Amino acid sequence: MASEQKQGRSPELRKDWVTNRWVIFSPARAKRPSDFKYKSPATTTSTTTADQIQDGCPFCLGHEHLCAPEIFRVPTSSDPDWKIRVIQNLYPALDRTLNDPIAVAPNPNLNGVEVLGGFGFHDVVIETPFHSLQLSDLSSQEISEVFKNHGASAGASLSHSHSQIIGLPIVPPNVSARVDSMKQYFNEMGKCSVCEIQVKELLIDESTHFISIVPFAATFPFEIWIIPRDHSSHFHQLDEAEAVDLGGLLKLMLRKMASQLNNPPFNFMIHTSPLRVTDPQLPYIHWFLQIIPQLTVVAGFEMATGCYINPVFPEDAAKVLREVPNPE
Repeated sequence: MASEQKQGRSPELRKDWVTNRWVIFSPARAKRPSDFKYKSPATTTSTTTADQIQDGCPFCLGHEHLCAPEIFRVPTSSDPDWKIRVIQNLYPALDRTLNDPIAVAPNPNLNGVEVLGGFGFHDVVIETPFHSLQLSDLSSQEISEVFKNHGASAGASLSHSHSQIIGLPIVPPNVSARVDSMKQYFNEMGKCSVCEIQVKELLIDESTHFISIVPFAATFPFEIWIIPRDHSSHFHQLDEAEAVDLGGLLKLMLRKMASQLNNPPFNFMIHTSPLRVTDPQLPYIHWFLQIIPQLTVVAGFEMATGCYINPVFPEDAAKVLREVPNPE
């Protein structure tokens, strides 16, 4: 295959104009792209309801009393046959009971230090009532219900499929860097950096409203972005048809990834516009969904420099994923 013929390629440094990050591509540090597999054996999904309720798991159907307070569920009210539940995190990083964020008096011995009270929201989206089901096992409509209602951002401390939403009183530095980088590209080129992504060799698949690609300067091996075809700054403005379409393409990407990479653990993040953006910012902020399979370990070099080493060229990863037969 073409990716096997390119093993003699020299290393490259590529700049991502969306994140303003440099990535080193060094194929000599890895096997062929088609050989990437998660080391643990793939798990199988149980098909019986009885096997899908695990003792002691607070997220399973019937164990609602083990959870932190519920915010809402789908269907609504107290329907015991719920599909999705949103609850408060039992161990929240921030405190929703505090007053609106105000500056805390700084330590007089620490000049220039800024401190805010730890106000914020930390909630959990339980994506399915059954323990052994994963996001990719749900239908496109069921995945769209997770998106349409919640805009979840992935993270995992329990094996039951769930996501986390954290509301911060500040704009995090990675988000600021992304917005500033998009602004810089727009000022120089007069166009949105995401709309201008060239997808010819990077395309994995596409749907009515979205495309899936391996980004040109992918930070991680087999990283995937799902991007709205039409310019859109706010994820929460998805309509029902777009949400179902996104759910279908995400399901396909997760299944391709599981098939090719031996069902690795993964994170997915929705990179959307900060809440309080002004109208002049909207032309250059374009939301997208990022999927990162956990295949490599972030080492000291990456931590020290913010510059990552990826052993798989994006166009090779895209070709491998593109050629994985679409799972039924």
